[in-house]
Amino acid sequence: MITIDALVGNAALGLRILEPGPPGALVEPVTWVHNTELPDPSPYIREKELVLTNGLWVDQVAPAEFVANVERAGAAGIVFGLRAERPRTPDGLAAACKEAGLPLLEISPAVPFTAISHAVSAMYADERQQGLIGMVRRGDALATALSRGMGASGVLRVLTRDRELPLAVVDRMGRLLAADGTELDAAQLQTVAAGLARRPPALELDLGSGRAALFPVGAVGDVDAALICLRPLAELNAAERDALEQAARFLSLEVARQQAVQAIEMRFAGELLEMVLSGGRRASEVAARLRAFGVDPTGALAVCTTAFTGDAATVHGMAEAVGEFFAAEGVPAVVAGGTNDVVAVLAWRDSEHELPALGERLVENVAKRFPGRRPVAGLGGVAAHAGDLRQPLLQSREACRVLRRTPGGPVVRGFRELGTHRLLLGLVDPDTLSAFSRDLLTPLREHDARRGSDLEPTLRAFLDNDGQWAATAAALHVHVNTLRNRLARVTELTGRDVGRTEDRVDLFLALAIDAMG
Repeated sequence: MITIDALVGNAALGLRILEPGPPGALVEPVTWVHNTELPDPSPYIREKELVLTNGLWVDQVAPAEFVANVERAGAAGIVFGLRAERPRTPDGLAAACKEAGLPLLEISPAVPFTAISHAVSAMYADERQQGLIGMVRRGDALATALSRGMGASGVLRVLTRDRELPLAVVDRMGRLLAADGTELDAAQLQTVAAGLARRPPALELDLGSGRAALFPVGAVGDVDAALICLRPLAELNAAERDALEQAARFLSLEVARQQAVQAIEMRFAGELLEMVLSGGRRASEVAARLRAFGVDPTGALAVCTTAFTGDAATVHGMAEAVGEFFAAEGVPAVVAGGTNDVVAVLAWRDSEHELPALGERLVENVAKRFPGRRPVAGLGGVAAHAGDLRQPLLQSREACRVLRRTPGGPVVRGFRELGTHRLLLGLVDPDTLSAFSRDLLTPLREHDARRGSDLEPTLRAFLDNDGQWAATAAALHVHVNTLRNRLARVTELTGRDVGRTEDRVDLFLALAIDAMG
């Protein structure tokens, strides 16, 4: 780094400090040198340039005015060149520099200003050369770390060898991939994920404890993660920014590698489900495919299917989140993700009664990873071995499908726990179901809205009490005759007699479909 202090240390220049300026001014970086004799050179001086002058302006402006003009331009300091006609620095120049907070140096007549220009140029060239050498060496170290499988943590270790920077790598799902010299809590990770989701992504974020600089990491154009330095961009010097940008490019290679591996694993996992469902000749391949994923095909196996309620059943990163959950639980699993659901085939040694608790933990974990979404999990029971997987797989997916269509219902259920009518309704086209429910219930609702009556609540109470007149009347706090009159009106409006089993089933299903949304 070029500084006034470094130039003073060059004995060949013979520079003498007349005014050091405020503390630290002599070690501030100097961008270049500017030779001028103008009374007001401020339009031509760049910030942090060192001004060289012989004082030809002395007869036109006072030293204080010249210094004020130089200070206004943001110069790094002034070097006054003595000459035969002016063998000493003008009176008042040092005082004006002290007042303005500018360093003032003096150079003898024997040393031309070009010597300073050459010295600065040589220092700049050496600095650039050292920077390039450092970049090449750092690139070799980064490539070595990745080739040895050290991943994102290895990249951070290379960076922190030369610099004490608090660093972390976070992906766009808010997962911490590596950290060195800092810790990020859940709220900070979500803030980073939100910043990366912007278009364009944020380059600096307020993480509560301070501002952090983000260096995007992308494999094929998209931003998949960020290298984060827990310091504002303004506090990072050029060398630090160069190092972080270089590391982010190498991290892109690691992200691309991980994505390629995940894509292959997902394709193989998807093929496994096809093998299970197709049966026949391909069923014999299931055991080998399970073994490849570290799942014992000869032991008991369970199937868990996860999806979100609402329009999008799955989102990017959901399958990875499910896989990470089972890995953290120590449960060997094959996870396959698609547009309709995410299916996990698990090695299961515990009782089948323990599966719902695992499902609850899974749903809670996925919900935290994807705020604002409601995940559900369908369980298909336990198969004795790989050859019996087809039935649990079908049941798990069907249970999940039913749960998706019941927004206000449970989030985890096994196939056998769901009411038979729910499973049957899950097989029917949603538009057909909605039309059936609407045709039966609309007359009741319009009557209730117009007359202020309670026909629909009365019907619900009657069905909830298994058609028992006395129990329903007591629950509604009305006389049995009042109940009979209300239900008679229900029959008139719907064409369904609550006294007949067939009609009662229709009304029950209409209400159940309405509850499923």
